[in-house]
Amino acid sequence: MIDSISDMLTRIRNAQKARHDFVLMSFSNVKMAIAKVLKSEGFVLDVVKEKSEDNEKFENIKIILKYKQLSSTKSEPIIESIRQVSKQGQRRYVRKNDINKVKNGYGISVVSTSQGVMSGKDARKRGLGGELICEVW
Repeated sequence: MIDSISDMLTRIRNAQKARHDFVLMSFSNVKMAIAKVLKSEGFVLDVVKEKSEDNEKFENIKIILKYKQLSSTKSEPIIESIRQVSKQGQRRYVRKNDINKVKNGYGISVVSTSQGVMSGKDARKRGLGGELICEVW
């Protein structure tokens, strides 16, 4: 696997389209930080670090997905779209003033700064720029 962040975002996108309750992926600190930002902003229910069933040495991230109940039988994913901005071939860095609102404030951007991975709103408040990882709405 070349780009683990794009794999993570694709797994979340596919799991929500298939109406899965959760999604599993291999553990990394960056993926865990992105998942925690999604949880703190209310896009997923919970994020859990757990041991792999196949091998005790490896760990997985279990992201429990969140859905809106439209009626007793219909539900809709909270994440309408999740899009990677900074790619492996073309990194995208932004200054604190260049972090734009996503969908007029209805979405979030995830930024990797010198003080860790955080939402674009938090990075603007702290006066930090960094690599713009993805946008979620």
